Amino acid sequence: MIADKLAISQARRHKSSVKVTSTRAAERSGHLIESFVNQSSETPLKRVLVVNFSQTGQLSDITAQLIAPLRNAGHTVHLETLQPETPFPFPWPIIDFIDAMPECVQLDAPQIKPLNIALDADFDLVILSYQVWFLSPGLPMTAFLKSPEGQRLINGKPVITLVACRNMWLSAQETMQRLIAEAGGQLRDHIAFTDRGHPLATFITTPRWVLTGKRDRFLGMPPAGVAPGEIQAASRFGRALSDALSKNEEKNGRAMLTGLRAVTVNPRLAISERAGRRAFGVWSKLIRSFGKRGQWQRRPALLVFSIYLIVMVLTVVPTSLLLQWLFSPLLKSRLEGLRAQLELPSGSQEFNLEKYDQ
Repeated sequence: MIADKLAISQARRHKSSVKVTSTRAAERSGHLIESFVNQSSETPLKRVLVVNFSQTGQLSDITAQLIAPLRNAGHTVHLETLQPETPFPFPWPIIDFIDAMPECVQLDAPQIKPLNIALDADFDLVILSYQVWFLSPGLPMTAFLKSPEGQRLINGKPVITLVACRNMWLSAQETMQRLIAEAGGQLRDHIAFTDRGHPLATFITTPRWVLTGKRDRFLGMPPAGVAPGEIQAASRFGRALSDALSKNEEKNGRAMLTGLRAVTVNPRLAISERAGRRAFGVWSKLIRSFGKRGQWQRRPALLVFSIYLIVMVLTVVPTSLLLQWLFSPLLKSRLEGLRAQLELPSGSQEFNLEKYDQ
């Protein structure tokens, strides 16, 4: 009888010990799960869609610098390179280059190949890396923004635009803003990389690069394009963006890349650019009335436009800049207001450069 009571007492103590051990194990497991959840909620990983088109490879290099920190931080980045059904040549034969102007200005986009994106894919952020052709977005990016799939991917999403060009991107960006808004997207930031060479020099070196593929030093002028150091420095935007995404800042409706010298606007160029945009609008409609892109019927009109373009570059643009310089004291307040407006949303301030430059 006594032995039976001792056995029952030992069994009860063992059962109690197992219960306590199990409870403690459950508590430890719960703490681990809670810790993991808290950690995940503090540093959420996001899905980022990057849409890119680059003929020279310069814009692709800049884009690669930007997205590398995002990937290093664990964010999922899908890089989609647009492919037109009929590829655009590079270097460009001059007649083909001029012949692309009317459709580019009128946003008559060509067909692009199907995207390598699942039909049900969803992203937290969209980055659009585009070229500027004739003061307008390059035709492949226009095709993406006007396509049903492109509009589905952008609808309701925060969007960042990235451009690399000679120096005139303002009119193209205004068009991008409109196309993004029409697709239901929300432009959050803009980043612009430009050739820092003298404008008169880039009038020669950039067309030489486009038409011959040569971008090296020419007649004492610096190489065409964005400087290698500027391309490498593009990673600062990726580091800042990674921090912003980790804090869910893409959801708050404000710019995420302020203080990083994202854009630097010369308001004097803006005035010349808008005049050129109006002229391109008139010429594009006139040339299209002679036929479609590639048809010989519009070759005479393209020749006349080419002569006009050369004359405008050599006379009208320098004259406009000279007049603005002469009257700059009278135009100062207007130009500064124009600069502040055109540098939105990301701005030219530099207060975050030290934090994110490496």
